[in-house]
Amino acid sequence: MNLKKLCTLMTLVFMGRLVYGQQDSTKTINTFSSFVGVTNNGFSIIPTFSLNRPAVVTNFAWRKKRFSFNPDIRLVSDASKGGMLFWLRYHLIEQKKFSLRVSAHPAFTLVRRVVSDNTASTEITEMLRFLAYEIVPNYQIAPNWSVSAIYLQGNALQLHGPQETKVLFLNTSISNIKLGSNFRFQLVPSFYFLNTDGYTGKYLSLTGILSKKESPFTIQSTINQTFTSTIPDNKQFMWNVMLSYSFSKNFNQK
Repeated sequence: MNLKKLCTLMTLVFMGRLVYGQQDSTKTINTFSSFVGVTNNGFSIIPTFSLNRPAVVTNFAWRKKRFSFNPDIRLVSDASKGGMLFWLRYHLIEQKKFSLRVSAHPAFTLVRRVVSDNTASTEITEMLRFLAYEIVPNYQIAPNWSVSAIYLQGNALQLHGPQETKVLFLNTSISNIKLGSNFRFQLVPSFYFLNTDGYTGKYLSLTGILSKKESPFTIQSTINQTFTSTIPDNKQFMWNVMLSYSFSKNFNQK
């Protein structure tokens, strides 16, 4: 099954679940949450790709039962570079220890490109379009320790630029590490394997998140280290730091 057919099938499943939920007469909980951050260096969802400039990162989530819609937007200050992803997610399995999520999204990437005519060259912002899907199994080893994998594949909708990107993440998360009575720390290491149009790379990404009890603000930092790579313009080491604000609200609906 090719990517377009898979995305179409997943979208139909999502819509069918949404209609079914609307017909259910029992009370359901709709959840809306938001995350807004400012960073010195905007990373992509694949950390080896970076905007190399300060950026604003916003992530919204609306969920009803097993279905969720998650816009993910990352832009530099003048919106000349960045990305916009609009996730459609379905939480296929939700058990005490194990969960499985499938997702699909259209993506719009803003890049700088030089165009030339007979007299001059001009740098412009171009929008590249992609369709992508992901599969995410997660296992909860202990209340504050989980392991997960993410398989993500994206395909271009134009004939120039990157055409196919595949990446496999192997993650673990250790959360609620107490630093005194009010502060908590979360550590998220990730090994990942990237293939873009036949160019490959192996990487380690490490994210640390510092939060304070009952505060909506967090500070987080990510480092990205290359082990081996044939990706063009690959950087051996990158880092960023981000200050973020988040909130969530539940809505009961009959």
